Amino acid sequence: MSKVLIIIPAYNEEDTIYNTVKKLVETCKYDYVVINDGSTDGTRRILEENNLNYIDLPINLGIGGAMQTGYKYALKHGYEYAIQLDADGQHDPDDLEKLVAEIERSQYDMVIGSRFIEKTNYKGSLMRRIGILYFYYLLLFISRIKITDPTSGYRIVNRKIIKEFSKYYPVDYPEVEVLVKLAQKKYRIKEIKVEMKNRQGGRSSITPLKSLYYMTKVTFISLIRSVF
Repeated sequence: MSKVLIIIPAYNEEDTIYNTVKKLVETCKYDYVVINDGSTDGTRRILEENNLNYIDLPINLGIGGAMQTGYKYALKHGYEYAIQLDADGQHDPDDLEKLVAEIERSQYDMVIGSRFIEKTNYKGSLMRRIGILYFYYLLLFISRIKITDPTSGYRIVNRKIIKEFSKYYPVDYPEVEVLVKLAQKKYRIKEIKVEMKNRQGGRSSITPLKSLYYMTKVTFISLIRSVF
């Protein structure tokens, strides 16, 4: 067994899940688990037919519930580090070694793969970039930490954080909220450059209306967390 677990949350990712896991297995030595988050398409069938390692959630819990399931699995099986890898092919497995090497070398509690700490090939929409900039300043105001890519889910955490996330993890849109919580508890967070791609298939569940809800909810919860 590896000391690193890669957690792949998947909801209706039949177009991408096989290729994502296949490339992962071909390019890295770490263990993985797919969290099938109550998918209603062919995701579970693909996982079964290809004998992939997965946990099947009977209902859709959202990204937070899926990731917390993965962290509980990591804690139970004694992993030292856990990494989130998106099922849609956006995260490049070639950067996994960089994340692992950095957290081992630096002894930080979380290392985030950033699209913006250095120049990369990533080209996001204007609205997405505005949202990311908004959360950058929100974190700077609330927690006094500078995170250039606060919505990046491509992040590695150590066993201390695995324990934290096993106890509590936000239900939806957790990326920014957990940074506030970790900063409040004086955990150490840093970023390194990674390359990210556009979604390799399927459709994003984040609509403009959900984006507005996301920004409002995260702002409110983060402000509350900064006080209590």
